[in-house]
Amino acid sequence: MFKNIRKIRLFAQIFKQHDEIILRDYLALERTKLANERTFLAYLRTSLYMLLGGIAIMQLRGFENIRWIGYASLGISVILIVIGVIRYSAIRVRLISYYREALGEKPERHPE
Repeated sequence: MFKNIRKIRLFAQIFKQHDEIILRDYLALERTKLANERTFLAYLRTSLYMLLGGIAIMQLRGFENIRWIGYASLGISVILIVIGVIRYSAIRVRLISYYREALGEKPERHPE
């Protein structure tokens, strides 16, 4: 697993923007930005459904033996929203860095 993370970091360090950004590239960045937002909203939606499902299962009377499924659903809901926020933030920082590189500004170092 750590080898894969090193490969991803190595790829990110090797890849640099050398050419001037053209309209096609700008539009591709905008599509990537929109896809990132859409993915975050999908994580949020899934998390909310898991939260609602967990609350509904915990409210059932006569099914106390499956109450653990409700608690598991609540836990998964929290994990999903945390993963969604982390992924959204990481991709957003990389896109901002790429925009700045393309415009010729000195990119800020993003946390890795």
